[in-house]
Parts: sequence; C-alpha cells; structure tokens
Amino acid sequence: MPALRTLSALLLTALAGHAPIGRAAEQCQESRLSQTPPAVNFRVDNDLFGGKDQDQGYTNGAVLTLVSPNLADYTDDPCLPRLARWVNRHLERLHPGEFDQQNMVFSLGQGIYTPTDFTRRDVIPDDRPYAGILMASFGYNARNDDHLRTTQLQIGVVGPWSFAEEAQDAIHDLLGDEKFQGWGNQLHNEPLLNLVHERMRRWPGDASVNADGWGWDFISHWGGALGNRATHLNVGGEVRFGWKLPDDFGSTPTRPAGENTAPSLHGRPSGWSAHLFLTTDGRWVVRDITLDGNTFRNSHSVDKRPFVADIGYGLAVMRGKWKFAIARYHRTREFDAQKDLPVYGSFTISRML
Repeated sequence: MPALRTLSALLLTALAGHAPIGRAAEQCQESRLSQTPPAVNFRVDNDLFGGKDQDQGYTNGAVLTLVSPNLADYTDDPCLPRLARWVNRHLERLHPGEFDQQNMVFSLGQGIYTPTDFTRRDVIPDDRPYAGILMASFGYNARNDDHLRTTQLQIGVVGPWSFAEEAQDAIHDLLGDEKFQGWGNQLHNEPLLNLVHERMRRWPGDASVNADGWGWDFISHWGGALGNRATHLNVGGEVRFGWKLPDDFGSTPTRPAGENTAPSLHGRPSGWSAHLFLTTDGRWVVRDITLDGNTFRNSHSVDKRPFVADIGYGLAVMRGKWKFAIARYHRTREFDAQKDLPVYGSFTISRML
C-alpha cells in the first residue's frame, strides 16, 4: 500500500497545483503564447450505452484530463505549475523538440473489465479475467500546422489497488443493479508503466476554410504503445463533417490528443458549432494485460487475438467555453472464446478555464 499512497499523493498534488499562482500567474497572463486558455475534460465510457445485455468486457471507464495552454517550453513556462516543471525536467527525453505550438496534458483514469456471467464466483476459463486499472498520464503534444505528435507516459496499477470492484459496486448500488460476484478472481496487484506515441495529420491543412460555415476534414493517425499495460502498433483515421469545424485533431476521446487536448492555432469557433464524426483504428496487439494476465505472477488469462479493429461514430457540440461529445464504438472480438462483439458508448464534457 505505500506505493499506492505515494501515487495518490502525487496525483492530488498535481491536481491541486495545476494553476500557477502569484507572479507566475501574471507572467503566464502576459505570455504571448498563452492565447489558448487551459481546459478540463471529463469522460465516461460505459458498455450499457451499447445496448441491452452489454454489461461485460470493457464495462466502465472514467477519465479526468487537465490541458495546459500553449507553452513556450515544458520546463520553464510560467503557465505550468512547479510540480509539472519539475516532472518535465526529469522527462526531457520525451519532449518533442522544436515545434510551432506545444502543450502538456495530465490525466487520471480508471478502467473496469469483467466477464459476461456476473453470477459466477469461480474462474471462468473461456471468458476474460476480472481486471481493474488505475492510471495517471503525463502527455506532451506538439504541432506544426497540420501535423501533430503526442507522447504519453502512463503510470498506474492493476488489481485490487485500482479500486475497480468498489467503484463498480457503488455504481450498481446507485442504479439498483445486481453486483458481479467474481471479483475475488481479479488480476493481482501489479505496477504499470506504459509509453504511448502517435502522429497525426489533418486534411485540409488550413483549418480556417472550415471556420465559418459547413465543411469537412480528415485526420490520419499512426503510432503505438510499449509497456506491461499494453504493447501494440496502430493506424487509422477520422472524418468529420459539420458547422464550424474546430481547429484540432479529432473528436475521438478514447485516443491520445483526442477531444480538445491538442494545441490550437485559432481557438474554438465563435457561437454555436457542431459536427458528426466517424473514426476507425486497427491494432496489432502484442500484449494486453487485461487479457494476458499478470506479467510476473500466474493469473487468469485468455487467448487474445493479435489483430483488433474499432469503428466509432458520434456528435460533438460546442458553445463558448463548453464542448460536449457523445460517441458509440464497435470492436472486433479481442479473444478466441469471446461470444459477443464489444460495443460501448462514451460521453465527454469539456470546459475552457
């Protein structure tokens, strides 16, 4: 438990210290690169949004994200709190280098994974393990015109220290639903360390052509992840159509640099704006701890499939400082014995500070 207490203390300190104070706040206000204000995003994923009898697989997730304004650099910019600057000095190898615009993203999230049959207390050999994940991430976004690269360092735990059982029980108590009985078989406690990197490009490159009327754009992405949480390579894209498209790199909140986290050249459109989006992602999966089980101890596992694909669609609406996005995702089978195709929904609310 000492490791968990240390991680919790670090996260609380980071959350409390996100905004600069005193002279640093004045310098941040005066900085010519801080024209885009900081933002906070909150996202909820749940498979119940996928339809009847979908309480299984990736069953629930929640992520709180803090987004910095555009920064002059990652180690001395007064718009970053002292803790963030201290962390960045120790993570300089992850910084993207010289770019026109850059920002930093901090997030804290939890994911809950369960088998289909909630009544069984024993291990279900042909269904996925019970697993809970609690992760914090430090992200570095960097932009040149229509290109964006993002790198995230993720630190967390899997197992009882993630408090997934307690979170799911609280939600089911609130909704009056029956509780899952097999949490005694969940994956063991294990520290998680993951590095995620993606690169994106948007067409048309000049976002101003879509700023004042109807328009469309397409954002391609490719990248991968390395670590004991997940190791994979991925590629995909997103197409958007709507009124006053935002100057960002996609409306897919489940991926890095999605949903109002990328640096912006022009800020959000004035007045009302809205758009539809369709997104795809394909992955070659080398490791997924929620399917492969614990790295250093024996645990329940299943035979995962090496290639997995997602397709998602949704609607994003913006007005002033607020942005709302709702989406639905369909996924191919993730392991051999999986009976149903995974379906889940996602809702995101964002506000500029």
